[in-house]
Amino acid sequence: MALSQADLDALDLAIASGELTVSMSGRTVTYQTTQSLLQARDHVARVLRAQSTVVRGPTFGGRGYGLASFNDGE
Repeated sequence: MALSQADLDALDLAIASGELTVSMSGRTVTYQTTQSLLQARDHVARVLRAQSTVVRGPTFGGRGYGLASFNDGE
């Protein structure tokens, strides 16, 4: 099951309202404790951060750089 921002929003809404039952991605889950709900929320947030991490090229002093390319005029 791929996690989405909507899943994180559903967990946040449940936390804010004191609910332990959350529906997300077509599934309904009832957590036993608020602590387990918070752990699920942290897990979803970590997964979403990992999915959104952009791999960038090398940097020098915080600035990206590329290699120069040369041709022989052809």
